[in-house]
Amino acid sequence: MIPNSINRREFLKTTTHTAAALAAAGGVAPAILSAASPNRIIGIGCIGLGTRGGDLINAVVHVPGVKVTAVCDVYAPHRQKGVERSQNPDVKAYEDYRQLLADRNVDAVVIATPDHWHCQMVTDAAAAGKDVYCEKGLSKTLAEAKLMRDALKKSKVVFQLGHQARQATCALQAKELLAQEILGPITLVRTGRFKSTEPEHPNWRWYGYYDQWNRPDPEQVRKEVNWDLWLGPAPRIPWNERHFWHWRCYYAYGTGYAGDLLSHEMDFVQYLLGHGIPDTCSCMGLNALLRDDREVPDTWIATYQFEKLGRTVTFEGSMNAIASQPVELCGRDATLRFDAIAHDVRTFRITPAEHNRKPLPKGYEIGKTPPQPNHMEDWVNCIRSRGTPKCSTDEAFIETATFLMSLASQQQGRVVRWDGVREEIV
Repeated sequence: MIPNSINRREFLKTTTHTAAALAAAGGVAPAILSAASPNRIIGIGCIGLGTRGGDLINAVVHVPGVKVTAVCDVYAPHRQKGVERSQNPDVKAYEDYRQLLADRNVDAVVIATPDHWHCQMVTDAAAAGKDVYCEKGLSKTLAEAKLMRDALKKSKVVFQLGHQARQATCALQAKELLAQEILGPITLVRTGRFKSTEPEHPNWRWYGYYDQWNRPDPEQVRKEVNWDLWLGPAPRIPWNERHFWHWRCYYAYGTGYAGDLLSHEMDFVQYLLGHGIPDTCSCMGLNALLRDDREVPDTWIATYQFEKLGRTVTFEGSMNAIASQPVELCGRDATLRFDAIAHDVRTFRITPAEHNRKPLPKGYEIGKTPPQPNHMEDWVNCIRSRGTPKCSTDEAFIETATFLMSLASQQQGRVVRWDGVREEIV
């Protein structure tokens, strides 16, 4: 257990030394080279088995040619959940992720911890030569995103950021159509995320999963959490049950609407159009109804401008509204509208209707796109081939800079601009 008195700088120094020791022990090259064998079973270590991590271990165990060899969580019931879902009677269970990284049976890791841990875990995994799948949002700050990008590129590990919308078969077809400029110049893109829950079930206040509202015994939870290890690089505070369960509500651990929800939609638009980091962003946020002790707004409105392209991209979000804003790309000649938010898309329509009868890529017709690997399979396939996944290191950096622009604009109350030369939000 990490002593209560340790500060953030000392903690990061400790973990950096640990990663260096792992690399020096010979973990880097063997892990990368051995995983490239097309017939070798890839050992997966899952770090973080809570809400999203529980879903990801369910996904990775079904990918051919992999075995979950280790699981890690600082909360005992989540750790046990990982053991049970690993489908491996010999799986190792760890409380400290650094022990998992030192496990020679782990070739690659799936990281699904709160966001404040992502930078340290990703850079440590890269130093240990483990390929990485990490949940979004990638990081809390731009400085962290740069550290992660540099570490990943230097180590040459295969990295995938968890934006599952990129696996949608209809998105691949739409991407090809857009490349043919079938819509004419695209000047406006609309996106959004809306959700309304009962007043007694405020959003982001669940307990361990999205639809679980029954509060576990607080004293028992306290006993079963290694709180110091959960905090890690975050500011040191006494045990706080609400921060543990509802970390998305507090800026010490995440970025609120920006990294959790806006990032999904903006990354999907980037996948479709490939236009990179926006030039400017104007964003406003408000706690309209969910006025508990949360620090993050429940309403989030962002407008991005791509000045050279003459393009505007909007995001509208509210946790208090029954509404819908499917991804919609508006061109001079036609509009392409998906049937849902980014990671739920199944099909799309083009209006005016005559555009749906224009020639499509060979072998394609609207609504009938050839199957492709899901997001986790894409990562594993690239581990074997040493190829580039769909949401690679470079794409992850674009996504992160984009959502952090909205956070900076909202918190500073002004329009912010991306300085591409310095790679800074100004």
